[in-house]
Amino acid sequence: MHDFCFTIPYGLLLVAGGLFGYLRKGSTTSLAGGVGSGLLLIIAGYLSLKAFGKKKNSYLALILETVCAAALTWVMGQRYMQTSKFMPAGLVAGISALMTGFYLYKLATGGNHIPAKAE
Repeated sequence: MHDFCFTIPYGLLLVAGGLFGYLRKGSTTSLAGGVGSGLLLIIAGYLSLKAFGKKKNSYLALILETVCAAALTWVMGQRYMQTSKFMPAGLVAGISALMTGFYLYKLATGGNHIPAKAE
């Protein structure tokens, strides 16, 4: 599975969560954090998709995705430990931890698998 297959939906989920938090509670922190990190991940996923279309890997995109997911894991994990509220901190920390592991795996295995040209 390619990183952009999960990164773009993950980014969209974060954007939606940030917007929901802002509309529901008026939280500008939720808006900035969710929309900011979500858009950054969507851009990284798009860069990875474009590189894959050229039969290349975008290690810049993979590193950016890994750093974003790891930062979200740390920040939301800390918030979950302080409040013990699963929504949204625990959920975002859990999803981000899974994504961090996935990105580290992709980095360790050389990025997206580029299929050999069929003859």
